[in-house]
Formats: sequence, structure tokens, C-alpha cells
Amino acid sequence: MSLAVGVASSSKNMGFDEKSSTSKENAEVKTPPNEENEDELQGEKIHRTTSESSVYATEEDEEEDVKKIDLGPQVTLKEQFEKDKDDESLRRWKEQLLGSVDFDSVGETLEPDVKIVSLAIISPGRPDILLPIPENGKPKGLWFTLKEGSRYSLKFTFQVSNNIVSGLKYSNTVWKTGVKVDSSKEMIGTFSPQQEPYTHEMPEDTTPSGMFARGSYTAKSKFVDDDNKCYLEINYTFDIRKDWNSTL
Repeated sequence: MSLAVGVASSSKNMGFDEKSSTSKENAEVKTPPNEENEDELQGEKIHRTTSESSVYATEEDEEEDVKKIDLGPQVTLKEQFEKDKDDESLRRWKEQLLGSVDFDSVGETLEPDVKIVSLAIISPGRPDILLPIPENGKPKGLWFTLKEGSRYSLKFTFQVSNNIVSGLKYSNTVWKTGVKVDSSKEMIGTFSPQQEPYTHEMPEDTTPSGMFARGSYTAKSKFVDDDNKCYLEINYTFDIRKDWNSTL
């Protein structure tokens, strides 16, 4: 989910056993196509149990997997556009992706730059909760409050400059009293630089409800790309209460 706490699904045990013949007199023996492999597996039993740790990768594991991917050398936006310019279909695709990019303004910069311009929580029938973005990524005190059992979604705008940003994604991890209670990640997409900011809205979610759901939470949100370059990391606290703040 985006900013609050979800219900984690439990893992299940799965296993399968290979049956062997109990009587050579009453069973017809057939020679398999690969007799050598069959002899190696004969009578062998396999039982596999999947644990929650094997189903859900930790944040450290995911970041390590990203580091192992070789994405190739970066090139400037001009170089990308000039590549394979004789290929008509590829040229049209690049024009569609890049749109009306001013190549003089992007220059020869290799690294893309993404700036998160605004963040807001929207909930049906209520004014948007505008979230100030601190420069150090650590809002002072309580960042926002959500009502239990309420529908909400995160909406944000961001500016892309210098070069194409590939695989921009949003991740969010939530803890309560030091225990991780939710972790989510959403792919936002690939974007070319432009003057107008992009707008993205997360899928709608619902805050949990009940006595145990209410209280204070700590969380960390990150915006990273395929190169694992982080454009914004915010460490914050929020509350889930019986009702919205009276000031909103």
C-alpha cells in the first residue's frame, strides 16, 4: 500500500512426494525414456516448505539484486536520439517517447534528474492533505493523520530534466513499535525530460481500523530508478485515529 498499513498474506506449505512401487509381482514395470535419470530419482522423496522470508524479499535483498543488473553505459539524450537514426520504426518510437524535447536545454548531461514537486493525500469528500517536503527528508514531528477505515490515495507531481529516467518507482515501508507491518512498491514508469511536471496517483487504499490499528507509526518512502539512484527519501511519522484532525 502507499502510506498506511496493509494486511499481510500468510505463506502456505507446499510439498510433493514421488510414489514408488510396493510389489514387483503385481505392478507392471515400464522402462522410462531416460532410464539413467529415473534410477537416480527412484525412491527419492522431495518435501519443500516455503517460509515468509523466502516469499517476500527484504529491502536489502531487493537493493542487492538491483546492483547486480548491468544496465550498460549511459549516453546523453542527443546520442540516444542519433542512434539507429536510419531505422524508421525506431526513430518514430524515440520521437514518441521524447516528445518535444529541447536538445539545446538538456545539453550533454548523462544523469537524469527527478525533482518531487508536491505530495498530497486525497480522500473522497475531503480536502486534500498537502504534505510539505523537507530538504533533509525528515519532517518535524507528526507528518499527517489518517482516519481509521478511510479510503485514500497518494498523489504527487514530479519534474524530469537532463535525460530520460528509466524505471522510476516508489517504495514505502511502515513500522509500528519497531515492528515492520507493511512494505509496498509501485512502478511509476519511464519518462523523458520536459518543462511541464508529470502527475501520478497511486491506487486507492483503505486504512485499517480497530483498537490495535490506531496509534503512531514510523515510515520510510523512497523514489528510485532502475540504476538504484534515489531522488527522494523521506523518513516520517503519522497517526491513525478514530477521526480526522478537526483542523482539516
